[in-house]
Amino acid sequence: MFKLLGGVLIIGAGTLLGFLQASHYAKRPQQIRGLIGALGRMETEISYGLTPLPEAFASLGKQVAEPLATLFRLSSERLLANYELSMNEVWRSAVKEVWARTSMKRPEQEVVLSLGTILGQSDRSDQMKHLRLAISQLQAEEAESREEQRRYEKMWKSLGVLVGALIVILMY
Repeated sequence: MFKLLGGVLIIGAGTLLGFLQASHYAKRPQQIRGLIGALGRMETEISYGLTPLPEAFASLGKQVAEPLATLFRLSSERLLANYELSMNEVWRSAVKEVWARTSMKRPEQEVVLSLGTILGQSDRSDQMKHLRLAISQLQAEEAESREEQRRYEKMWKSLGVLVGALIVILMY
């Protein structure tokens, strides 16, 4: 009886780990799409609304889903609280703090970090140009992440079940 229960628990744990890993492949394209939408909204705020960055970040923090909402909220709060820090320093610290909670990878992080060097440092037209460039780079990463999702999501789900079953077979 205990062997059967142990076997079921091991297979269940393997399955859970496989599904957990597969969920990262499913979340990545969604989060990239959310980031693309947020940058599009930021472009609108800067170009048409002439909104200062702390206010634009606060607005975006209310509009986008977590964990990206935390990124924009932290940036807004830190810009308002620390006048001695540059926009780039605030942006970098917020990105580094929030990025571990996302399913996005290093290429998306590099795009977002490079955007921080431009925001608040140049005129409106230059910022809009860099926002569009970041959006196009993220769109390419989104297409690649969808391909990875298609390729690896089912594999991880199956692999979790199979590894759990293999461990049970090897133990008994």
